[in-house]
Amino acid sequence: MANGSVRVRFCPSPTGNPHVGLVRTALFNWAYARHNGGTMVFRIEDTDAARDSEESYNQLLDSLRWLGLDWDEGPEVGGPHGPYRQSQRMDIYKDIAEKLIAGGYAYHCYCTALELEARRDAARAAGRPSGYDGKCRVLTAEERAAYDAEGRESIVRFKMPDEPITFTDLVRGELTFTPDNVPDYGIVRANGAPLYTLVNPVDDALMEITHVLRGEDLLSSTPRQIALYKALIELGVAKEIPSFGHLPYVMGEGNKKLSKRDPQASLNLYRERGFLPEGLLNYLSLLGWSFSADQDIFTIPEMVAKFDLADVNANPARFDLKKAEAINADHIRMLDVKTFTEACEPWLRAPHANWAPESFDRAKWEAIAPHAQTRLTVLSDITANVDFLFLDEPVQDEASWTKAMKGDPAALLTTAREKLEAADWSSADSLKEAVLAAGEAHGLKLGKAQAPVRVAVTGRTVGLPLFESLEILGKDRTLARIDAALAKLA
Repeated sequence: MANGSVRVRFCPSPTGNPHVGLVRTALFNWAYARHNGGTMVFRIEDTDAARDSEESYNQLLDSLRWLGLDWDEGPEVGGPHGPYRQSQRMDIYKDIAEKLIAGGYAYHCYCTALELEARRDAARAAGRPSGYDGKCRVLTAEERAAYDAEGRESIVRFKMPDEPITFTDLVRGELTFTPDNVPDYGIVRANGAPLYTLVNPVDDALMEITHVLRGEDLLSSTPRQIALYKALIELGVAKEIPSFGHLPYVMGEGNKKLSKRDPQASLNLYRERGFLPEGLLNYLSLLGWSFSADQDIFTIPEMVAKFDLADVNANPARFDLKKAEAINADHIRMLDVKTFTEACEPWLRAPHANWAPESFDRAKWEAIAPHAQTRLTVLSDITANVDFLFLDEPVQDEASWTKAMKGDPAALLTTAREKLEAADWSSADSLKEAVLAAGEAHGLKLGKAQAPVRVAVTGRTVGLPLFESLEILGKDRTLARIDAALAKLA
């Protein structure tokens, strides 16, 4: 295929919040287009007025921008095949449905729901396939007129061919569907509204999509779409049948497909926790694709350079939150300090921060940032890690206090205070030596000696490097907090 001729599409419905499975599909399409110098088409499938919302539509656009998944044609960008919202293309679908009926590729079906169910039950009882039996395929003009005179409503069904349909899936290889497994299907509702089964392939045809990369759950609809494509080609609407690649399921808890309703599926959750777009995309790319046998951490440009559908695995991929967090932590450490400092800014202000805005000290923040960068899993962790710098008093975690204040903590803190008061406060090493000496005076190693000091000064048993933290907090505030701890112990 000539470079630049690849055209893929991402076509979500604006219902609810974007979820990680949807993002994975967008990422694979985007990476394939960028790898091949092709075109990414972003299309909105908003024909379900009862479920679609403008809020969800705006969230989709905002999410793709945040992730850096840009599009070449679509909303707010335009392009030669617009409009890119299905709700604005109804006249197109009506015209093509009429052409399919006139060409003998589709027909009106007058069967009621009760009639269909009765015939399905009879077919199941006889051990036959229970799909639509084609009854209205062979109606005479008189029979159709009689149904119309009765006032019966009709849907439009596409007439499936009577021979097997075979195609080569870009992920799963050659697949064949037999006619009894793919019966005639509806493409237009009784009220005239077009169904997904019509609008999706019609838009792909008119937008000249060459590769359809989508979730495995849509695999069963592929033979129907291929048959419809052949009809559209014969009608002069489509130029070619696209290549299909069905991406593996993303599995959640209990080996179940990760659904929109699963809490860990929401993209907003990861954004609000402070995942980096690069970290999240790196992890999502591994859900069904492999960069190499021995490398899981890479940049998005590196992914684009290597992305090949031959490396997509057909087996289901399990969503592992801990691995996602570990990969995100690696990406945080890959940032230069200035970028990291700026990326944390939203979590250093209300509503995340529990200190008054005027208490924030930028110089102290910039001094502590390099030490914090190596400790974070997600950016939102920064708030609890540095709050001791900006609060008048540390947030005392009582469980941490009880854990750290064992033995004779008052004696140790008294000695540590004396040693720290005499130390060189321009050197974290000097502060470490002071606490080490205090510990030795009480027969304690550094780890045991520094625990009460850490809790007294920061309120927690774990956190950023202690002696760098004390240096940045400053002598007066450190000693005052040790005094407060001593008073509490007394």
